Amino acid sequence: MADKIGKVLFTQEDITKRAKELAKQIDEDFKGEEVILLGTLKGSIPWLVDIMKHTTIETKLDFISASSYGSSTTSSGVVKIRYDASINMYNENVIVVEDIIDTGNTLKYVVEKLKERGPKTIKICTMLNKEARRTTDIHADYVGFDVDDLFVIGYGLDFDQKFRGLPYISYLEEEDVEGL
Repeated sequence: MADKIGKVLFTQEDITKRAKELAKQIDEDFKGEEVILLGTLKGSIPWLVDIMKHTTIETKLDFISASSYGSSTTSSGVVKIRYDASINMYNENVIVVEDIIDTGNTLKYVVEKLKERGPKTIKICTMLNKEARRTTDIHADYVGFDVDDLFVIGYGLDFDQKFRGLPYISYLEEEDVEGL
């Protein structure tokens, strides 16, 4: 399967450096306050850990799982919440930590559901921003990297549960995806 992987887009060092920069910005934005880091399962975990370990403000941690992909490379358009956060978000600062914003449909749905819980603020921190495929008006407050319209993998990002453990971000060629 290694022959299906494209060139390295972002190394582990690139990702760690950017996470430190964004964590510093989060620290400044929420100085003296507490923040709930809400990771989107499963892909955001490596990025969430990088952000969390480089922030100095008080943080709480929870997770949510929502998807519109399954084992396809394109969004089905139907968002399903598979695991919901249990932490009380009322009057709290919430940062949704995402692996990638693609069409934005899933994230928009999640943010709308979170607003119903009465948080003080909701911000979005994404490792990758794929603006070319955006079909909603949702935008991240903290962006690791902008990425072209590629099917990216690695550092938590997967194709049908494969490639999550790569210590860097790469991509799959569309013609190679069919054979996997």
